[in-house]
Amino acid sequence: MTAYSAPLKDMAFVLNRVLDLKGVSALPGYEAAEPALVEQVLEEANRLARDVLAPLNAPGDRAGSRIENGVVRTPDGFKAAYGQFTQGGWNGVPFDPDYGGQGLPWLVQQALAEMWQSANMSFGLCPLLTQGAIELLHAHGTDAQKALYLPRMIAGEWTGTMNLTEPQAGSDVGAVKTRALPEGDHYRITGQKIYITYGDHDWTDNVIHMVLARLPDAPEGTKGISLFLVPKFLVNPDGSLGERNDLRPVSLEHKLGINASPTCVMAYGDNGGAIGYLVGGENRGMECMFTMMNNARLAVGTQGLSIAERAYQQALDYAKTRIQSRDASGSAKGDGAPVAIIRHPDVRRMLMSMKAGIEAMRGLSYLAAWALDHSKRNPDDGERARAQRLIDLLTPIVKGWCTDLGIEIASTGVQVHGGMGFIEETGAAQHYRDARILPIYEGTNGIQANDLVGRKIVRDEAASMHELLAEMAGTLDVLRQQPGDDMEVVARALEDGIDALELATGWLMATFPEDRALALAGASYYLKLCGIVIGGWMVARGALAALNGLSAGGEDAGFLEAKLVTARFYAEHYLPQATGLLAAMVEGGQSTLALDETQF
Repeated sequence: MTAYSAPLKDMAFVLNRVLDLKGVSALPGYEAAEPALVEQVLEEANRLARDVLAPLNAPGDRAGSRIENGVVRTPDGFKAAYGQFTQGGWNGVPFDPDYGGQGLPWLVQQALAEMWQSANMSFGLCPLLTQGAIELLHAHGTDAQKALYLPRMIAGEWTGTMNLTEPQAGSDVGAVKTRALPEGDHYRITGQKIYITYGDHDWTDNVIHMVLARLPDAPEGTKGISLFLVPKFLVNPDGSLGERNDLRPVSLEHKLGINASPTCVMAYGDNGGAIGYLVGGENRGMECMFTMMNNARLAVGTQGLSIAERAYQQALDYAKTRIQSRDASGSAKGDGAPVAIIRHPDVRRMLMSMKAGIEAMRGLSYLAAWALDHSKRNPDDGERARAQRLIDLLTPIVKGWCTDLGIEIASTGVQVHGGMGFIEETGAAQHYRDARILPIYEGTNGIQANDLVGRKIVRDEAASMHELLAEMAGTLDVLRQQPGDDMEVVARALEDGIDALELATGWLMATFPEDRALALAGASYYLKLCGIVIGGWMVARGALAALNGLSAGGEDAGFLEAKLVTARFYAEHYLPQATGLLAAMVEGGQSTLALDETQF
């Protein structure tokens, strides 16, 4: 497996030239996030990702986690790596300093998360879920709960999990059967949860489980679900650990990928009931859990970007060193010595499709983090509300489009390797296997598409989308004024994409009230259309930033010129898909609804 190193120049380009990190650092509470400091933070993080986490990726995949006498053991080196991760303060970067966090922007955390997940996605899943649990508890916990648990979770001394899924329920969270019986100042939890990532492990002394369960008199469906904090070890008032709680990992799943990450079947209450503490009020569990789920959805979308970047680095290295066949641009007789396969047109096409898609995903996912920062810290009420609408809109798009494209790019990485890509020893196959879970995590991408259409478009009468379309149109006006063929091509393709997205949004608004099923039949096409066009907008913004940089002069001419080349490739190879997706939405829905079981 090729060594990993974070693409620091590409990250800094998006942070500073496309999204204006300096403007984010001007928000109240983020003053420390000056670009010079952030540059140092990213360089130090890269050392950890490159030198500690990435070398464990392939060995961890081969060894996997295991369960011995009811105790989960992770692969060699993982516990020590987590120790370095927490000792460096990386677990607490975006969190409240009042509880031990560093209070840096989520935009900075986004770049760090990309590194952790690229270097070793199996490792990165644990802090990913802890991060979501921290956000949940900070938003909905009592003052006492926050004081007792947050400092240790932010420090990484304790980790967090999300417990939703049960064998009979799957994605239908309203069908959960886990029970919670009141008992004094706590509750007794009984039931079984499946697919619990890092439900148990050997990294820390305690694991804090966020568990959905029903009270005895709860209404049916999601309205009757409550949320409970259930620690592996009970915690005394002074923060020390008490007795073991009545919960255990029953088994570990045998999976297609992310083998170093323990995915547990968890049993609660085999001996009378696990002690749990209500978070957020009775029957408000789904409302509270959505704080964690939305955080995790953005983080999983980042994993799509991350695994694509790792697969691209591997494929690029292989293409530069693998010598095979003669140069197609040579003589018609095929004379000449064999060349590196990067010289072959189709390999170049594949590599550039990987690179262009990654740059669009990075722009989109970092934009979401930028919006999250403004939704939390912008002092202007109107701007804060506008940013909240944007992050709400982008969340299912980041999760859905980036994870689907992440698989596609990882698959292309296998293809660049040819037969060797199918052989495990190269490492290309692991990236593909690891990526496959991402469109399933945190609500399948079909669920994300339905959420995008039903909640984020129709419910607010497309207000957030219209705001975004207007902003994209402003960028288009600037593009049209730039010289050169590259910018002309980018502007024309982006205009077609914006038109397609505007028409698709109008069709949804007209169709959903009259025929909800027909609108949802096109939801997945709509989500992909959003991703391609908004990602294209971010690539175009990058092209404008590169053009400005070239006009100003400097030492980055080659790097900036490459941004223009990538933008044109995206315009010519990705954005034309927008009109086809529009047609599939509008014209294909009826044929989808006409299908019945006999036709499969």
